[in-house]
Amino acid sequence: MQKLLENLNPEQLAAVTLPAQPALILAGAGSGKTRVLTTRIAWLLKTGQVSTQGILAVTFTNKAAREMTARLSAMIPVNTRGMWIGTFHGLCNRLLRAHYRDAALPQSFQILDMQDQLSSVRRLLKANQVDDDKYPPRALVHYINNAKEQGLRAVNVEAYDDYDQRMLELYALYETQCQREGVVDFAELLLRSYELLSRNQLLREHYQARFKHILVDEFQDTNDLQYQWLKLMSGGGAAVFAVGDDDQSIYAFRGANVGNMAAFQVDFQVQNLIRLEQNYRSHGNILEAANALIANNSRRLGKNLHTDAGYGEPVRVFEATSDINEAQYLVEEAKSLVAEGWMRSEMAILYRSNAQSRVIEHALFGAGIPYRVYGGLRFFERAEIKHAMAYLQLMDNPHNDSAFLRVVNFPTRGIGARSIEQLQDMAKQHDVSLYAAIPYLSGKAGTSLSAFVRLIEGARFETQQMPLPSMVQTVIERSGLITHYQKEKEGADRIENLEQLANAAVLFLSEEGIPQDMPALFASQGFQEMVSLPAVPGVEVLEAEQVMEMTPLAAFLTHASLEAGDNQAQDGQDALQLMTVHSAKGLEFDAVFITGLEEGLFPHENSVQATDGLEEERRLMYVAITRARKRLYLSYAQTRMLHGQTRYNIQSRFMDELPEGVLKWITPKKQAYWFGHTASGSGYASTGSAPEPLAMAVSGRDTSWRIGETVFHKKFGEGVIVGLEGSGAHVRANINFGREGMKLLDLSVAKLERLR
Repeated sequence: MQKLLENLNPEQLAAVTLPAQPALILAGAGSGKTRVLTTRIAWLLKTGQVSTQGILAVTFTNKAAREMTARLSAMIPVNTRGMWIGTFHGLCNRLLRAHYRDAALPQSFQILDMQDQLSSVRRLLKANQVDDDKYPPRALVHYINNAKEQGLRAVNVEAYDDYDQRMLELYALYETQCQREGVVDFAELLLRSYELLSRNQLLREHYQARFKHILVDEFQDTNDLQYQWLKLMSGGGAAVFAVGDDDQSIYAFRGANVGNMAAFQVDFQVQNLIRLEQNYRSHGNILEAANALIANNSRRLGKNLHTDAGYGEPVRVFEATSDINEAQYLVEEAKSLVAEGWMRSEMAILYRSNAQSRVIEHALFGAGIPYRVYGGLRFFERAEIKHAMAYLQLMDNPHNDSAFLRVVNFPTRGIGARSIEQLQDMAKQHDVSLYAAIPYLSGKAGTSLSAFVRLIEGARFETQQMPLPSMVQTVIERSGLITHYQKEKEGADRIENLEQLANAAVLFLSEEGIPQDMPALFASQGFQEMVSLPAVPGVEVLEAEQVMEMTPLAAFLTHASLEAGDNQAQDGQDALQLMTVHSAKGLEFDAVFITGLEEGLFPHENSVQATDGLEEERRLMYVAITRARKRLYLSYAQTRMLHGQTRYNIQSRFMDELPEGVLKWITPKKQAYWFGHTASGSGYASTGSAPEPLAMAVSGRDTSWRIGETVFHKKFGEGVIVGLEGSGAHVRANINFGREGMKLLDLSVAKLERLR
């Protein structure tokens, strides 16, 4: 026990050894929250307060779940296979697999990842002859998922106009289609699990009696339905151990509700609130910058990060003349760091918008610096892998229409759009899947589609006794995918990815403890999770909880779908990391570059209209700052080409909220010219010396123009000169034309009229 608890600081120790009561742990960035969560579980098991069957641990990524399980196994000798540790989606999938009959699902139900869901919606619109310009597929997906995340079925949603009414009807049709095909999307996993527990009292009481301790990571990122699901699970008096950081709540656009932390304190009558404020990641100057910034937010639960690592280096600030100049600075600084012995993989360039990456990538490519765009297409999202997975899905469930449509004519086998339309009509007429409707077709369409059926059935017969890796390899070969990509100019990379799929299957079996020689299409009694459950009258759980009674193929398909929906990506190459600030959440690097610190970009211009939008942007900046361990760079550009237009910028207000004592200006500190505003509000440009009037004369073609002058343009109307560049006959003016926006005009060409 002493070894288990050693090296914990006083606050961590207090959190780990709390009594079995609801508790809220405010865990600051880099404060060791994963260690606290894992040690808490180990301590509960070691002290005999609970068995492995009585713990439910919720994480927000599969990566975090695997890390927690690995750490726990290293701490104490415990069999983690019987423990419920996973994401909300993973745990809900587990619950529904165990009680698929009560959930009104087929035993072999499959999960639609985000792309599959979009394809399913497109198919729905086409089948019902819906104009997808008026009702865009992505908009309908967002509408459906938003309703589900609020716990609303189509019958419970209110329509406020004709457009809403049609979206509601399409939602109802989508529910029917998914039920007929035996598939569920990510939002459905949680909603159906919540509904199952809500309506089935005996089942609910069973799990409430089982799970005595519920531990939740990243609690600030829970949405309303997830919070209600937790309340149901813990209704039997479970000790809920919620760990989160309200200062790092940055996923409101996904439905996350930072207010759940405050609600948790009230709903669960929390008496134990512990703040983990000692940071083990960053140096003092970085933390001072983060603390000063986030202090400008209101309604915080409150904490202040500190470290024993010393102040470290100051935060470097660079003002660029343009986004190209900014990118070049990043390249040169990265080169210098590499020359000093820094690893590229320990350097990250962060940006608020994906649109910013183009110039940076171009500069890195030109300099020959290896880089990786973090959060790009992951393995299971690549087209060739999704094609192969669709064939495997048909091995498991031929009635999956999304999988069927993806590969029925890929590689091409003479099945045209007209044949598919006839098949869809027949399926609708007989209320069956597309696969089941094929025997009803005759003629050329029936012949071509029957050949596809023989391909699938032949592959299933040939592989039914094969272990999963062999099955994957055989199906890929029989599908014709290898032959198809051999004909492509750049098909070698795709073939290598397909070959890696069999390796992924080997690794999956190893990680899950499934025998490598077990047939892919047969479940084994040894593959079930044997647990001792409390007796609950009327609940058909018995002694063997049928959680894992899936074939290795079905388990692999589920794993792939959940991985494709995960936010995290991994890369072991020594390459510079590029990513949005949202993607950087949960990561840390020795050196971090935060770019584009300009008003309208970071904070984003949309945040001004959104409720609490500016506070969320500030939390996002806080997350960005606290990713850095040793060195932090901040940069912004006076001009930036974004969305096809040149933008003229002033530095972000967040720069004004950072303490001067921690900053080191690489370029001379200047106040960017902005009509009607300066840092001091005086109407003067600050250069660190005595104020100078904004009236800076620059000679035009035959007259002088001044910043602050009001001018008139025949096309754009009245505007104000807010910036001038160039000299002699090559002067350009940056003019704010109000509703027309900022324009850069060549004064030797533009016909401007001076008003005042």
